[in-house]
Amino acid sequence: MDLFDNFNRPIKPTVKPDERVLSVASIEDRYSEYPSRGLTPQKLAAIFREADQGDPGRQVQLFEEMEEKDPHLFSILQKRRGSVTGLDYEIVPFSQDKPDLDIAEFIDDVITRLPDFESDLKDIVDAIGKGYSALELHWAIRENRNVIRKMERVEPKRFTWHDSLTPRLLTKEDPSKGIDLPPFKFLFNVHKTKSGHPTRQGVLRVVAWMYLFKNYDLKGWVKFSEVFGMPLRLGKYEAGATKEDKDALIMAVRSLGSDAAGVISKGTEIEFIEAAKNSGTQVFKLLADFCNAEMSKAVLGQTMTTEQGDKGARSLGEVHKEVEEELQQDDCEQTSKAIRRDIIRPLVGFNFGWEVPLPWFKFKYEDPGDLKGEADRYKIHLESGVPISQKHYYEKFQLPKPDEGDKLIEPPRLRSPAPQSLENSCPSCGDHYSFARDPQQDPQDTPGPFVQRLIEEAPQDSMVAVLEKLLNKSQSLEEFRDFMIETFPDIDVITLGNKIQEALVTAELTGRWEALPEEEKK
Repeated sequence: MDLFDNFNRPIKPTVKPDERVLSVASIEDRYSEYPSRGLTPQKLAAIFREADQGDPGRQVQLFEEMEEKDPHLFSILQKRRGSVTGLDYEIVPFSQDKPDLDIAEFIDDVITRLPDFESDLKDIVDAIGKGYSALELHWAIRENRNVIRKMERVEPKRFTWHDSLTPRLLTKEDPSKGIDLPPFKFLFNVHKTKSGHPTRQGVLRVVAWMYLFKNYDLKGWVKFSEVFGMPLRLGKYEAGATKEDKDALIMAVRSLGSDAAGVISKGTEIEFIEAAKNSGTQVFKLLADFCNAEMSKAVLGQTMTTEQGDKGARSLGEVHKEVEEELQQDDCEQTSKAIRRDIIRPLVGFNFGWEVPLPWFKFKYEDPGDLKGEADRYKIHLESGVPISQKHYYEKFQLPKPDEGDKLIEPPRLRSPAPQSLENSCPSCGDHYSFARDPQQDPQDTPGPFVQRLIEEAPQDSMVAVLEKLLNKSQSLEEFRDFMIETFPDIDVITLGNKIQEALVTAELTGRWEALPEEEKK
């Protein structure tokens, strides 16, 4: 079979994985050029051009600083990533056949034994912000099988696309061009926020301009607050004041700014002029709020869960919630795909063969309430006689298919509801009616006893007579419906429908019985 790596390069499978450690961590990994220092539109554009040319080093360092310096941006990114990393997950076998179940069990055991897979997940979904993330797989032999003993994050700045269509790892031996990534040695997750090159995929690239404008805005706001935040201290001296008096007044005014204390002569005066409230500050706040809202839209798809103020109608909140759920589903699917491609596929290939079908890595992002609603919907279909595939049913509700010879738990036998005795009088015709359901009715009864029971109950059930009078009185189906609702206010729609059906069946069977010759009745 044709085999391709995660960069669509044709490869030949090997007998065993590469056990070398290629991305050896160094002290230089934690150093940064701090590209956000003195950031201007020209500098930001230059950083983006470098990334487009295959050198994303300064871009990913800028993204790191953006998260550290902007609390709002950090908060919404944490919310976006946490909607994936906070979920439970499971390994779903390709089928319910025993070989596929054994493979899924093996994969689950390998992932469970990883030192800190939950932390690894956070490193994997870091690609949402930066566009890509990478972890090196450390292979080992355990119980005669190739397993991954741990995964280690690789700094995004250590990858380059310089003169290459695929990422290359910068090493101490080759710090300029780097080396090709060996097959099945790295989990390299490219998160497709939009179409384009991996260096342009990250959502942080989308919000970088809003970060820059907000940064300018906050600098101006701080300077404004320094100048106009405190009241102006104006000293007044008499016309005949000496130089010593003037110097003492200046010292007193300055001391009042820091020490709130000073000594002046009796003839001098100090006046405090308060800065006009909200003069100019509203402009700064409006721009900061606008930048925050645009960041929220880009990262979360909405602003309702992050901004204060009027939240809008409930329907609008439901729409925003649906947008968040769609983003969560997309993030989960992309992350699951990367794990299945770069972790599960080599584990299965090296241990069971490259042509063996793969299990799935699934995040449990579906609302349990939705599954309950689906169960009710399936129950209606089953009771109405619609055939449903067992395989589909097991997969839909994530139920393990029992093996041959397993002891099964028998479902409780379906029985009719508890006996209901309803008594009332028809407000339209004044007739009194009552009926009751036999709780011992067995759905597996043969037609003979069932018909006999209906015949025996027919004389005592006044439902047929009530329906007949309502039908005769009604001029249309709509009027008959209104009479029915008025006559039977204590019965829900489903029960009422069942009662009408029973009455009609009773009437029909009774008529057929009465039409039979006497010798056949015997």
